[in-house]
Amino acid sequence: MEMLGGRTASEFLRDYWQKKPMVIRQAFPGFTCPIDADELAGLACEEAVESRLVIEEENGKPWQLHNGPFSPERFSQLPEQDWTLLVQGLDHWVPEIADLLEHFRFIPNWRLDDIMASYAPKGGSVGPHYDQYDVFLLQAQGRRRWTFGGHCDHRSPRVEGTPLRILSSWDGEETVTLEPGDMLYLPPGIGHHGVAQEDCITLSVGFRTPSLDDILTGFTDFLCARSDVSEHLSDPDLQVQDNPGTINPAVISQLDTLIRERIGDKRQLALWFGQYSTAPKSPEIVAPPEEPLTEEDFRELVEEAAPLRWNEGSRFAYYKFEDETALFVDGEQYLLRGDARPLAPLLCKASRIDLSSLQPFLDDPAVAGLLTHLFNLGSLYFE
Repeated sequence: MEMLGGRTASEFLRDYWQKKPMVIRQAFPGFTCPIDADELAGLACEEAVESRLVIEEENGKPWQLHNGPFSPERFSQLPEQDWTLLVQGLDHWVPEIADLLEHFRFIPNWRLDDIMASYAPKGGSVGPHYDQYDVFLLQAQGRRRWTFGGHCDHRSPRVEGTPLRILSSWDGEETVTLEPGDMLYLPPGIGHHGVAQEDCITLSVGFRTPSLDDILTGFTDFLCARSDVSEHLSDPDLQVQDNPGTINPAVISQLDTLIRERIGDKRQLALWFGQYSTAPKSPEIVAPPEEPLTEEDFRELVEEAAPLRWNEGSRFAYYKFEDETALFVDGEQYLLRGDARPLAPLLCKASRIDLSSLQPFLDDPAVAGLLTHLFNLGSLYFE
């Protein structure tokens, strides 16, 4: 794959993924950024868009953070250099940015976080730091100098007086300057510091995993919502103890059995994780269309070969059980059986749906109803 410097996806995952950084020259040859600085600033003024300004020094304080939305006048008040505008979830708002994700489909859909844009004039930076996720830093416009290397964690010293987690004593191991089309891959925990050499835009394609806290609290909340949890422990064989303060080992064994029975259900775990991992990051963008379609309308549009794609803010994934396939779309589950099961991998393979492969499924009224339902929810749309 040209995007991986001539390496196959398997070679990249084996040798670099979550192991070590990788600089890829001209991963996207001749790349032209689909969005400019003025358009990013316009998005940062929108209520629904998550945006931030990082100023290296403000009123004598280091690395100050401001959260959007911003007024248009705010940008005329900024210094000439040494600041950065960050726009999160750019792929949710710009289809051409979302299309970049098709190059990263060798990584599971559920791992995707979003694409963030970073605009900075000369000297602009967000400071030396580390992240808890995998990221591909694609230089989209201008040049940025990156210093990176060395593992960091919560024990690494940080700069005081800033809400940001800026590393205070870190030098890095390697320095490169990225031109448009170049890309840098960084695993979690690797320190890095990017400084704009001129007006530039960097696109950060991030891939995240849930924390242990997310998993434990999310799954147990899911179980509590789906089963009878009002049942109390019982002890009809209670015996007199030598000391009433003792917690009998039999009680702990009973609790252990009860918890293992509940959390050991892999089917429930798969259903929870599918819903959890596909919950849209920006729910407001997955909105119903102004004019809902009937099943007949939907069939006609597919027959006319109208291009069908995911909503840019939608997430699709599936899980195969022995007797059925669970399709997960935007935090909801749909169980497919029999001849309908191959629909799930077809819908999840790419953001643009292969219409020639989809059309035979429309002969099944239940499947046609499901697809129409997904359209009317806003998870799918015709371009």
